[in-house]
Amino acid sequence: PWYSNIQPVSWWLNKHIDEGKEELNFSEFGRYSIRRQYHKLSEISREIEEDEMPLTSYTLIHNHSKLSMPQKKVIFEWINQLQDSFKLVYPPDSIKSRRK
Repeated sequence: PWYSNIQPVSWWLNKHIDEGKEELNFSEFGRYSIRRQYHKLSEISREIEEDEMPLTSYTLIHNHSKLSMPQKKVIFEWINQLQDSFKLVYPPDSIKSRRK
């Protein structure tokens, strides 16, 4: 957007993007360990369920980006199907977090 060329907005946006990619980078998702992929999918589901995603700072400017309940349902179903497929292919100790 046009405002991304204005300082300090540009710095803030770039920092925000970099921090987001540190947490979850779909360009690198396939290189994550199976355990990390499974965990990231759980995090996505939790973030959406708690209305943490998309971020409020984003939806304030992009109101159309708020997820509707049907959209959330589609994402939850996709995550559940993908995690179920992991459970069929990988041993339980390779997908579940070791943390308790």
